[in-house]
Amino acid sequence: MKGKLYLIPSPLGEYDPAEVLPKPVLDKACELKTFVVEELRTARRFLSAAGLKGHIGELEFHTLNEHTAPQEVETLAELFDRGDVGLISEAGLPAVADPGAALVALCHRKGIEVVPLVGPSSLMLALMASGLNGQSFAFRGYLPAGTDERRSAIKTVERDSKSLNQSQIFIETPYRNDVLLKDLLQFLQPQTRLTVAADITLPDAYIRTRTVAEWRREAVVICKRPCVFIILA
Repeated sequence: MKGKLYLIPSPLGEYDPAEVLPKPVLDKACELKTFVVEELRTARRFLSAAGLKGHIGELEFHTLNEHTAPQEVETLAELFDRGDVGLISEAGLPAVADPGAALVALCHRKGIEVVPLVGPSSLMLALMASGLNGQSFAFRGYLPAGTDERRSAIKTVERDSKSLNQSQIFIETPYRNDVLLKDLLQFLQPQTRLTVAADITLPDAYIRTRTVAEWRREAVVICKRPCVFIILA
């Protein structure tokens, strides 16, 4: 009988996992011996804090990130012949804006049971705290990195938001946060509402919703903090 794939959420920052993860989730993480992870160091640190300190050397790790080739993902199916496997992303929920989705898709193709576990989602937490439309929303992932393409995408996202009365959620690589925010304030309409949600669940969390016109009057620097952006035109 093949093992199952457990989708194990991880904290959004450096703190005790018990602050955001239920005990059954931590217990399950500590039961598993084989893991597919986005980043080895982060996963080891998380599992150590979750209750496996001193036992990390007994675990088996396989890396799945944006550089993993499709044929490498296929070989991971062999792991389930030996038992259950845990999937851990860099932060938050596995397979959401995360390359681990390729492993989940593989399991469905192979008839392997997938078990999602409860944990923090920066996207949903930001939407909850935004005051924007929580009944109709879309996650747009990353906007283009190129300057012209990004500015064009900002206008497209705003048009979609206005025509559908729909919150538009997107994220950015942390070192480009301030470049994106600058473009948002330059190219969005003044009346469009914008939420900036950085370091969610951390002690210095910053979550604010204002119109673009109001943001333009307030100098804000996000720096390299994990951040979620939401607009509603």
